[in-house]
Amino acid sequence: MRPGLAAAAAVIAVVTSFHAAMWLSMRPEASAPNITDRFQSLSFAPFARNMSPEGDAPTTEAQVRSDMAVVAPYSRGVRTYSSTNGKELIAPIAGEQGLRVTAGAWLNREIDKDTGKLINVVDKTTGQIVLNPKTGEPLTVKEGNDREIENVVKVARQNRNVNAVIVGNETVLRGDMSKSELAAVIRKVKRQVNVPVSTGEIWNTWLEPDAPELVASVDFILAHILPYWEEVPADQVVDYAINAYNRLRAAYPGKRIVIGEFGWPSHGYNRGASVPDPMEQAKIIRNFVARADALGIEYNIIEAFDLPKKQNEGSVGQYWGVFDADRTLKFPLTGPIFEKTYNQTAILALLLGVLFTLPLLRMRDLTMTQGLVLAASANGVAAWLALVVDYWLNHYVSGGDYLTLALSVVMLVPLVFVLLYRIEELAAVAFGSGPKRLVEEQKHAAPTRFPKVSIHVPAYREPPEMLIQTIDALARLEYPNYEAIIIVNNTPDPAMVEPVREHCAKLGDHIKFINAEKVAGFKAGALRIALDATAPDAEIIGVIDADYVVTPDWLKDLVPAFDDPTVGLVQAPQDHRDGHRSPLHEAMNAEYAGFFDIGMVQRNEDDAIVVHGTMCLIRRAAMVEAGNWSSDTICEDTDLGLSIAENGWKTHYTRKRYGYGLLPDSFEAFKKQRHRWAYGGFQIIKKHWRRFLPNNSRLTTAQKRHFVLGWISWLGSESVGAFMAIASLMFVPFVAYFSISVPAHVLTLPILITFLVYVLHFISLYRLRVETTPLRMLGAAVAASAVQFTVAKAVVDGFRYKDLAFARTAKGNNWLAGAARSFPALPEAIIGGLLIAAGAYMLVANNLPGSSIVKTSNDWRHIREINLYGIALLVQSLPFVAAAMIGAFEPSRLNDFATWRVIRAKLAAVPRRLGLNAPPAVAD
Repeated sequence: MRPGLAAAAAVIAVVTSFHAAMWLSMRPEASAPNITDRFQSLSFAPFARNMSPEGDAPTTEAQVRSDMAVVAPYSRGVRTYSSTNGKELIAPIAGEQGLRVTAGAWLNREIDKDTGKLINVVDKTTGQIVLNPKTGEPLTVKEGNDREIENVVKVARQNRNVNAVIVGNETVLRGDMSKSELAAVIRKVKRQVNVPVSTGEIWNTWLEPDAPELVASVDFILAHILPYWEEVPADQVVDYAINAYNRLRAAYPGKRIVIGEFGWPSHGYNRGASVPDPMEQAKIIRNFVARADALGIEYNIIEAFDLPKKQNEGSVGQYWGVFDADRTLKFPLTGPIFEKTYNQTAILALLLGVLFTLPLLRMRDLTMTQGLVLAASANGVAAWLALVVDYWLNHYVSGGDYLTLALSVVMLVPLVFVLLYRIEELAAVAFGSGPKRLVEEQKHAAPTRFPKVSIHVPAYREPPEMLIQTIDALARLEYPNYEAIIIVNNTPDPAMVEPVREHCAKLGDHIKFINAEKVAGFKAGALRIALDATAPDAEIIGVIDADYVVTPDWLKDLVPAFDDPTVGLVQAPQDHRDGHRSPLHEAMNAEYAGFFDIGMVQRNEDDAIVVHGTMCLIRRAAMVEAGNWSSDTICEDTDLGLSIAENGWKTHYTRKRYGYGLLPDSFEAFKKQRHRWAYGGFQIIKKHWRRFLPNNSRLTTAQKRHFVLGWISWLGSESVGAFMAIASLMFVPFVAYFSISVPAHVLTLPILITFLVYVLHFISLYRLRVETTPLRMLGAAVAASAVQFTVAKAVVDGFRYKDLAFARTAKGNNWLAGAARSFPALPEAIIGGLLIAAGAYMLVANNLPGSSIVKTSNDWRHIREINLYGIALLVQSLPFVAAAMIGAFEPSRLNDFATWRVIRAKLAAVPRRLGLNAPPAVAD
């Protein structure tokens, strides 16, 4: 077994064991008093999983019988809330099982306060006005209320197991009736039945100053005590409920008090300190039942079954049940309390962790620390994915939740790959054995031959003075056997052509000049012409951009790499000589450096570099075999380099700078260049994807992996990041007004974690590999972030357009860049501003006292998921804000080093003006 394999196996074993130990140590288990007898009563709503309790679909006898059979072994009674649409069947069927029934009649507002007219009944599911089945006319709420009263009276008279009638449920709380109006209805019902009559209201309502009339009308007080809605922490819930009950007893001595609703949701949004949780639900209900039974308190637990379609209480409305929607008991009534799906989730996390760490076995020269970082990260991602699966298995996906699910799936797939790829790169640079395959790391023997090199310089409407600088640098090369072909193409202006022609004529025969008019195929077309004019004995083709000034040792240092007959290409990094023009140019230069000093170095270790059309040397035979320069993509250089690698030729990279070009003239030009690269990359994927299938090329597994993950990391993550930001923005109204949940560890936490990994990756690798200052590094980060939307647009354009024209990057302060431009980041500024406004709104509205961010029948506030969502919106705004900042910064005086020198001088003078640095006094 090779050392690297043994180290990888040991790392996998250690990390997997630690991962398993973590799951075992964190396995939640709690204790609470056993429920040895049945519940006194459960709220009973026999709605099938796909039925909405807010609609008017009738409940069938079969459904009632089935659900009653589930409840009967666990409860001595049930409470109903309606006596129509099949709910009148509950009492007789419960009687067959020996269960008592507290029968309810649902009441709604009858008269519109604004118009004074009777309100029609509207089916909340369909939005249609409900018709009276007898008359065919619109059914009014008053008719519905009358029918509820009529039916509940009939149910109470006909079923001996009905022990009470409840007229209305939180009718006063909803404002549908005043206490006086409700008292009148209660008195009317009392005259028609022989069982106690009351109404259900929250406990505070019974203590209000105008409550005595309502209290006098009822035979007993049915109080709802639901501490969740009052932001009570879970560990104080039972005491809070008992204290509320005692306050009612003290206020109305001698009056029978019944807790009509008590419970705790197992999932959903927190409400202040009240946090829904399946373990807490079990503990709270078991503790409460034990206390209530011991104190002789009558109670009803809300509720028997989860209601997946219950939407009027936001994200918690679905989860109040003792049984889930499949009629399975959600927690044990005796013995230890534990999470039902915890073990399955742990096993899935461990299996995924092992699967994600298996690639370590294939890594060469893996160090122990590097392996530990990679394995720990892989297991962390595995645990996260297992929790996501657990979330969807334990939550009811309905309505807008499908949108959340779709977004999470779309985001998770590329996100997992990008996270692991970036962490792998970080681990390799920080803890790996260091690069070994760079050209400068190779030992080459003294050259015995000097193969001829033909250097091609395509120039399209370039300033003559800039091109002459490039030519002069080529003339100074310290290599005995080369030629240079300067091909000016599609440049009709003689003032841009003739000075270059004349200058080439002065330098000797080895500097050739070609003026090609009406060249098709963009830069690739010009390079094909140059290749046709190449000396027959030239073995190596060099390519540089028209603005590149090469160092004299370029060929002398790199051509010896071709002594290996399997080497097809050698690439040197791009660099620039005009970063001093402005702070923006310095930031752009630092951003380019990151790719060439970090990504290219690491990819070179697996012979998977991305070829750039400048500062590269290509074996002529490899170029011919690859089919020469192609014009079917606008990144002909990367296209050719990939084709060469697919044919089995080796490629090499050097980190040493051998040439310096010019930066894009402006931020707009910078964005156009990045769009061209991204769009060209998308074209290359479409052109080459079949070559990545098994046995379709000579690419190794490591090469395929680098190219695929590189594309996903760049094109995929950037575009997904932009699309997710826009989707998150569009999601805001659904969160604010339609109560659609935002699961934290499914949507928002991945966004925040990805951002943190990106920051850690960027800062660490720049400090380790790029020779720069912290200020330049910050500028590079802003510049890199600012083109996220540009890359995303290029991906969209890749789907929309088959071929886009080659967009030349404006360089060298030529006349193309001289015209005044409009604000170059307007779309980014708009999207970024909206993201900031939305994030701020979420955070402020969710945390102001008495504010309401989720528009439900209850006042939601201080919701953790909403806070995280607001933070995520702000984080997602950063790339858009970065683009807008650069757009505003570029034309300002701050984009001038002279301004900063003045500012520094003024700041340095402040201490002197304050006398802090005054020289010591000298004695006479």
